[in-house]
Amino acid sequence: MDMSVRAFRCWLTAYRRIWRSSIWSSVFGPLFYLSAMGLGLGTLVNSHGTASLGGVSYLDFVAPAILASGAMNTAMGEASYPVFGSIKWNKIYYAAQASPLRPADIYRGHLMFMAMRLIMNTALVVVFMWAFGAVRSAWVVLAWPVAVLTGLAFAAPIAAWAITVKTETSFTYIFRFALMPLMLFSGTFFPLSQLPGWLRGIAYATPLWHGVALCRALSLGRADLLGALGHVAYLAVLAAIGIWAGARTYQRRLYV
Repeated sequence: MDMSVRAFRCWLTAYRRIWRSSIWSSVFGPLFYLSAMGLGLGTLVNSHGTASLGGVSYLDFVAPAILASGAMNTAMGEASYPVFGSIKWNKIYYAAQASPLRPADIYRGHLMFMAMRLIMNTALVVVFMWAFGAVRSAWVVLAWPVAVLTGLAFAAPIAAWAITVKTETSFTYIFRFALMPLMLFSGTFFPLSQLPGWLRGIAYATPLWHGVALCRALSLGRADLLGALGHVAYLAVLAAIGIWAGARTYQRRLYV
């Protein structure tokens, strides 16, 4: 673990130089997104009734979903091009490879940095939710670690795959055919009850739905212990599989 921390410190040092470039995506992006969806679109939705939303305003309904989906977006952004670039462009992984760090250390260190970015970004969204009055329960504090876990459930397996990618065009398919459908059909912007039955079953199997459902239940004060444990277990298993796979794909790509 100590060697992984050293790899993490490398990414932290680099981030200290470029953190200003992340202000838009980390701060203003979620702020404007929450304003547009929760207040702008929410005004129109609320005027037609909120029975399908469980009797809560659209802002209360969509804010915790933005928390979870934002974690997914952060994870996919941090685990795709930066991993590929560490092989193809800036050669950070090759430099680390020349040190006593093992491939698994390099992977875990980078994943720790991704977790740090998730912690920072999701904390800001929780603060924005509170500022907008979109929090109905003190249990929302637990939605923060749930969002981080949701992000890790994406970051770990995507990074494990990204190290094997040969051309950056491969990421276009992930963002176009995975990220966008997940955003639209995981209960983020409307209840899954409005989807056809066959598509609803697929949505229930997606990691984003588990993150959205649990963050929403905690924010609204409607979480039950058994359901919460099921969501957490699903996300934790997916993250663990990604960590296991990443140690092996990094070994195959970086081992000499």
